[in-house]
Amino acid sequence: MPYPPKLLASLLLTGVTLTAFPVVAQQTPIDRKALVERHKVVNTRTDSLASLTVGNGKFAFTTDITGLQTFPEYYQKGVSLGTESEWGWHSFPNTDNYKVEEAQREYLLNGRKIPYTVQVKTPARAVAATDFLRANPHRLQLGNLGFVLLKKDGSKATINDLRDIRQVLNPWTGEITSHFTLEGTPVDVVTLGHQERDAVAVQVKSALVKQQRLKIFLRFPYPTAEWTDEGVNYKNADKHQSKITRQDSKSALVGHEIDDDQYAVHFAWSDKAKLATGKQPHEFVLTADGKQDQLEVVVEFIKPQTKMMGPSLSFAATRTSSQTRWKSFWSSGAAVDFSGTTDPRAAELERRIVLSQYLIKTQTTGHFPPQETGLTYNSWFGKPHLEMHWWHDMHYGLWGRPDLLEESLEWYLRPEVQAGAKAIAKRQGFEGLRWQKMTDNQGKEAPSSVGAFLIWQQPHPIYMAELIYRAKKDPATLKKYQDMVFGTAEFMASYPYYEKDKDRYILGKGLIPAQERFKAEETFNPTYELVYWHWALNVAQQWRERAGLGRNPKWDEVIKKLSKLPEANGVYLATESATDSYTNPEYKTDHPSVFGALGMMPNTGQQNLGTMRRTFDLIWKDWSWNDTWGWDFPMTAMTATRLGLPDKAIDALLMKVHTNTYLPNGHNFQDDRLRIYLPGNGGLLAAIALMCAGYDGSTEATPGIPKDWKVKWEGLQKMP
Repeated sequence: MPYPPKLLASLLLTGVTLTAFPVVAQQTPIDRKALVERHKVVNTRTDSLASLTVGNGKFAFTTDITGLQTFPEYYQKGVSLGTESEWGWHSFPNTDNYKVEEAQREYLLNGRKIPYTVQVKTPARAVAATDFLRANPHRLQLGNLGFVLLKKDGSKATINDLRDIRQVLNPWTGEITSHFTLEGTPVDVVTLGHQERDAVAVQVKSALVKQQRLKIFLRFPYPTAEWTDEGVNYKNADKHQSKITRQDSKSALVGHEIDDDQYAVHFAWSDKAKLATGKQPHEFVLTADGKQDQLEVVVEFIKPQTKMMGPSLSFAATRTSSQTRWKSFWSSGAAVDFSGTTDPRAAELERRIVLSQYLIKTQTTGHFPPQETGLTYNSWFGKPHLEMHWWHDMHYGLWGRPDLLEESLEWYLRPEVQAGAKAIAKRQGFEGLRWQKMTDNQGKEAPSSVGAFLIWQQPHPIYMAELIYRAKKDPATLKKYQDMVFGTAEFMASYPYYEKDKDRYILGKGLIPAQERFKAEETFNPTYELVYWHWALNVAQQWRERAGLGRNPKWDEVIKKLSKLPEANGVYLATESATDSYTNPEYKTDHPSVFGALGMMPNTGQQNLGTMRRTFDLIWKDWSWNDTWGWDFPMTAMTATRLGLPDKAIDALLMKVHTNTYLPNGHNFQDDRLRIYLPGNGGLLAAIALMCAGYDGSTEATPGIPKDWKVKWEGLQKMP
C-alpha cells in the first residue's frame, strides 16, 4: 500500500454528533470564487499519492512536487505522473493474425447457443489471442516532462534533496505553484494546462536556471501493454524511435514513432535556450543559455497526421486560457455550499465536491467514454468500461452542464461504434444495438469473462440522452439521438426470454449483474437490472411519442410482462436465482446493487417502499463494506434519500471505509492497484445533486440533507 495503514486510517473521516442548524432556502448567490478557493490543495511534503493534475478533459498532465514530472519512478505506485490524451493509443503488430473469433465461446442459454467474447483458458493459441486482444489497443503514456536538477558537485538531485516544499493547486484558475529549495537555492514554478490544446506550460524562476543546474527534459517511455501503465517503462529502447526533427532559436519539434503509430512534441520557449539529445535513450534536454534566471516553456503534444492547431503557444497565452476557461466553468452550472454548517463533516464533504468537479473536468470530459483512472495512468489497458460511463459523466446533466455530458455521449452516434454494437447483437441472435462493456475509441469489444455478460450498461445511453432532452427540450435533440435510443431499446426488447408457462419475460440466463458475484450461466432476473430495463423501455417509448411515431407494441409487451422484482423474507434479492443473497458471505461483497433499483432508478411502480426500506436496513447492517467500490457509497446515499433517510445519506457519503477515502488531491483511493477511481468522484456529484435538488415528484426541499445542516445550492436539476 502507498500509505501505511495508520496513515491511511487518519484520512478517513471520524463521525461526530450533529449540531442544530436548520436547512434554509438560498437567499443570496453563492460566492463561487470563495467556495472553490477555500479548497485549494496544499502540499508541504513529498507524498506519492498527492500528485496534482492540469488538463482540459481531453488531455491531462500530472505533476510531482516540483511542478513537473521530475521523479516519475518515485510516484509510480502512487498517483502516477501521467501524460495522456484521448487520441493517444497504440497497438503492437498483430503478427500472428489473431482474430476475435478465437476468443469467443458458445453458451447454452434458454435453449439455444449464444457466443460471447470471453477470456478463454484453452487451447494455447486462443489464450494468446485473448491476451493480445485485451491488451491492444492500449492507451499511451505520451512522455515524461521534468526538471534536470543538478547539485553543486554536478550529481543529480533526488527527491530527498528538496527542502522548504510548498505546492498549491488553485482549482479556480487551474494553476499549480510549486516552491522548493535545492542546497539553499530557491526554485519557484508555475504549471498550467491549455484548455483547448494538448499543451502544458511551465514558468520556472531560480538562480539554478542561470547556473545551468536546472534544465527541462522530455523522455519517452515504452508502452507496457500490461493492465497498468504508469509511464516509467524505459526498457526496449531499440523498439521505438525519437529525434529532433526541427529547431530554431525559440522552438523545436521532436518526433516519436512506435510501430505504426507516431506523434510529435513541440517546444516553445522564452529567451535563449537549446534542445539537445540527452544521455538516456529517448531523452531530450532543454538548457538555457546561462544569461537569465527565468525560463518559460510550453510543450504541446500533437496527434498523428495532424498539423499544429495554430501558432506556437506562449506561457502568457496558456495562463490566460487556463484562467479564463476555469473561471467560466466555475461560474456556470451548479454550486453547493455547506459553509453554514458547523458539523466538521460538512467541510470535508464540500472539499470532496469541489475537488471532484476539478478532477472530472480535467480528466474525463473528452469525446470518448473515459477509463476509470482518467488520463493519469492506465487501468484495464487504458480502456473505458461503458457501465462506468454513467458514474463518470451523468452528473453533468444534473449540474447544469449538459454540453459536457454531450461531449462523450456523442461517441454512441459514431458509425464504427454502432457497427460494433450491432454486430454483437446480430451474432448473438438479438436485434438492435448491444453496447460493448470493455472497449476503446473505435468501439471494439475486448474479451472479458465478466464484461461480456454485463447488461446494465445497455440503458445508460437512453438515460443520458433523456437528461440532455430534459435540459434542452428541443426537436434537434430528439432528432440527434433518437436512432441511438431506438436501437438501444430494440436490443433491450429482444433480449428478455419469454417463459411461456409463467407468461413473463426474464432477464437471463447468461448475465452477470452489476454485483459481479454470480455465475452467468445460472443467473437471471437481477433486481436492479429489472427496474432499469422497465424504466428505459418506457423512456424509449416516450421518445417515440415525442417523435410522433407512436408506441412500439413489442416494447409494451415486454414492459407489461417483465418479471416482478424477486424477494424473500420481506426483502429484495440480488437476483431471483440467488435465494441465498443474504446468507452466502460471498454475496454480501462487491456492489450492493439492489440499491440501484431505488436510488439510481426512480420509483417506477415496481418497487415497494416498505420492502426496499427493510432491504436497506439489512444491507446497511450486514454488508461487507470493506469489499465495496467507491461508487457504492453515493449509490447508497441515493437510496437513502429516496427512502427519506437524509442522515443515512450523509453517513453513506462519509462512511469510514478505505475505498471511500478521498486523498488530499481529491482523488477517490481504492487500493494499491487503483490509487484513483473517478467513478467515485462522479458518483459523489450525482448523489449530491439528488440530495439537494431532489427527484421527479419530490416536494421536500433538500430531501437528502439532514434537517440540522445548513446548505445553499443553485443550478442543480432534479434527477429522474
